[in-house]
Amino acid sequence: MTDYIQAWQCIGCGRIEAPQPCIGVCKDRKVFMVGKDEHERVLAGNAALQAQLRQAREMLLRFGHAKPKPGQWEAAWLALQEQAREALAMLAGSDGGKP
Repeated sequence: MTDYIQAWQCIGCGRIEAPQPCIGVCKDRKVFMVGKDEHERVLAGNAALQAQLRQAREMLLRFGHAKPKPGQWEAAWLALQEQAREALAMLAGSDGGKP
């Protein structure tokens, strides 16, 4: 997790100020910042997506390991199709889209 720097933000213009002890070599430069709440929301969303991708990967790896018994090809194929649909539905549920 990232360390946070406490700063003051003007509610009117948005100016950010975070006083620090000066050692005499200060030079201002433009920086881009994001609020802590937004940052934590994005981190949580990223963690959720990573978990979904791991789950989908595990589900889809079954294709590589599937080895139907003789005479069971059709049943195995149908089962794998259903598992693929489940994985796609799980991934589509993460963004509300369609598989």
